[in-house]
Amino acid sequence: MVSVGEKIAVQLEAEGIGVIHDKTIHDYPSYNGSYDRSAVTVRSILEQYPTIKVVLDIHRDAIEYEDGTRVAPTVEIDGKKAAQIMIISGCDNGTMNYPEYMKNFRFACLLQRQVEDDYKGLARPILFTYKKYNQNLTTGSILIEVGSHANSVDEAQYSGELVGKSLAEALKTLREN
Repeated sequence: MVSVGEKIAVQLEAEGIGVIHDKTIHDYPSYNGSYDRSAVTVRSILEQYPTIKVVLDIHRDAIEYEDGTRVAPTVEIDGKKAAQIMIISGCDNGTMNYPEYMKNFRFACLLQRQVEDDYKGLARPILFTYKKYNQNLTTGSILIEVGSHANSVDEAQYSGELVGKSLAEALKTLREN
C-alpha cells in the first residue's frame, strides 16, 4: 500500500499540491491497535504542519466468499486492469464525540463523483459507517480501500495513479469554491 500511496503522491505533486507521504506501517506486528498507532502519527504531522487540509488513509480490502475464495475487484480503464476502490467515511450516532463528520462525508462524495466522472466503474459505493477511523482528527480525512488482498500490485498501483489524478481535480474544485 505504500507504493500505492506513492502513486497518489506523484500525481498530486505533478499538479503542484504539497504532499507528506508517511510510510509508517501501523498494522505490524498486529492489526489490533493499528488505528491508535496511526493516530499518533497523524497528530504529530498535523502539529508540525497545521495547514494540512486532507489526510488519506490508504488500505486494501479483504473480500472473500464464504468458502474462502478471495475476490479481486477490477475494472478495465484505458485497456488496463485497475483495482476498484472504496472510499470509507466514518460518522457519529451522537455517542463518539465526532461532531464534524459530515465535512469528511462531503469530501468523500466530492472525490467519489470525480473518480466516477474520470474513470467509470473505478469506485465502488462509499461506505458510510459508525466508526471514526481517525477521521475525527481533521475535517479532510477519508480512508480509501484500493482493491483487495487478491488484487495484483500492478492493479493497485494503477488505481493509485488514477485516484491521484482525480483527487488533484477534486482539490482544485475545492480551492475554486
